[in-house]
Amino acid sequence: MQSPRFDSVDALRGFAMVWMTAFHFCFDLNHFGYIHQNFFNDPFWTWQRTAILSLFLFTAGLGQAIAVHQGQSWKRFWGRWARVAACALLVSAGSYLMFPQTWIYFGVLHGMAVMLILVRLTAGWGRWLWLVGGLCIAIGLIAQYSLYTGANAEFLNSRAMNWLGLITHKPRTEDYVPLLPWLGVMWWGLAAGQWLLARRAVQLSAPWAFDHRLLGGPLRGLSLLGRWSLSYYMLHQPLLMGSLTAMAWALR
Repeated sequence: MQSPRFDSVDALRGFAMVWMTAFHFCFDLNHFGYIHQNFFNDPFWTWQRTAILSLFLFTAGLGQAIAVHQGQSWKRFWGRWARVAACALLVSAGSYLMFPQTWIYFGVLHGMAVMLILVRLTAGWGRWLWLVGGLCIAIGLIAQYSLYTGANAEFLNSRAMNWLGLITHKPRTEDYVPLLPWLGVMWWGLAAGQWLLARRAVQLSAPWAFDHRLLGGPLRGLSLLGRWSLSYYMLHQPLLMGSLTAMAWALR
């Protein structure tokens, strides 16, 4: 029997997907030359990316809290994890074809594949999750300012090591989501989910928490979108890029 959904969490994830789509649409417009923006240095865009990614990983942590609470087996966990890992490989292959010099080798799905295992293994840490999550975020944020003085720190910038996030300069890649600081965000999502579940702020006996029929209007749509986040993530950019390519061809 399938466990009931928490549609409030699905709706939050769906909101992140809509925001991500708007961001990527602007990024694609910039790629095709319809607008001219600096997505790599302009705080207006970099802070949006940080917020979107934080929200997405936080909801992934909430999802793991719910899965553990509902007694999800390791077999079911590995089945879901395999889909994330397979999609990560597809992203790498597709990005290599489009951007061979800056292909994605450790983007959001690659990072999630590693983080999900670590989060599942540490689900029993309880309140310590707040502390270790905060340490991850702090270490990740200060690494670039503290490591540059180390004579041997350059090896951490190599592709073999920069997935940790202990870097002195950002690698040339279209998407980069290292473990530090982002594992901390997912840990905080796990801790927040466990805290809410423990205090019955969200519980299986509260129908509004998971029954999408009781969510009105846009929230219901966001909840449905959040259920299919992985499929949507894999399809949205090819559709956006394909549409803009067709438009550019038609306007020639």
